[in-house]
Amino acid sequence: MGQYLFLLGAGFAGALMNALAGGGSFATLPALIASGLPSVEANASSTVALWPGGAASAWTYHEGRQPICGIPMGPMLVITLAGGFAGSLLLLWTPSSSFNTILPWLLLLATLALAFGRRIGPALQNRLNGRRGPVALIQFALGVYGGYFGGAVGLMMVAAWSALGEREIKTLNGPRTLLVSAANTIAVVTFALAGAVRWPETLTMLVGGLAGGIAGARIGRTIPANVARVATLAWTASVTLVFFARAYLG
Repeated sequence: MGQYLFLLGAGFAGALMNALAGGGSFATLPALIASGLPSVEANASSTVALWPGGAASAWTYHEGRQPICGIPMGPMLVITLAGGFAGSLLLLWTPSSSFNTILPWLLLLATLALAFGRRIGPALQNRLNGRRGPVALIQFALGVYGGYFGGAVGLMMVAAWSALGEREIKTLNGPRTLLVSAANTIAVVTFALAGAVRWPETLTMLVGGLAGGIAGARIGRTIPANVARVATLAWTASVTLVFFARAYLG
């Protein structure tokens, strides 16, 4: 019973973080690993547990279908789905022993994206070529990352689109949410069909996540965005350091 209460709380915390600033997998993934799941199963289960919140957000943006860097939303969706499928297969083919070594670096990448993602795109604007080929290739790579791990992939997408010439940053929340949800959805289906999801733990976390999403929507109206962001970065940096120590210091 204690383990499931722990997972319930982790699901609540993960959805709360996603609602406020992002980085929800920094709560759910460590909790599943601490509960005894191998890291690959834990990552797959974490993706499934957080999926309903992302899907609900995507539904609210279902009209956000404008082209990205000159590519219509339809092709961008296909590219992202293909990348997400490839990334989810890549995760399933990765031994947990290897994923344990890779995971701290993925957490570090996600933490850096949370910290600097909003600045990277504008800083690189006009320095990268906005032709459709590079845009499609980078979007496929982001889809692969989304299916494989996915931490802060939404911020990475916005940063990449901005660097590739997309000027209307304020209108990108809809496309970002839709495409992140697409990568997650294909990953969830792949993980479920492959039997990589530990359902008792995942469903417990999912219930907590539903409550956390509601709480996050309410709390987000009352606390400054900078406070939520600083608290999130402090947590993600701490988790990243713990996983580096776990992987490399034994």
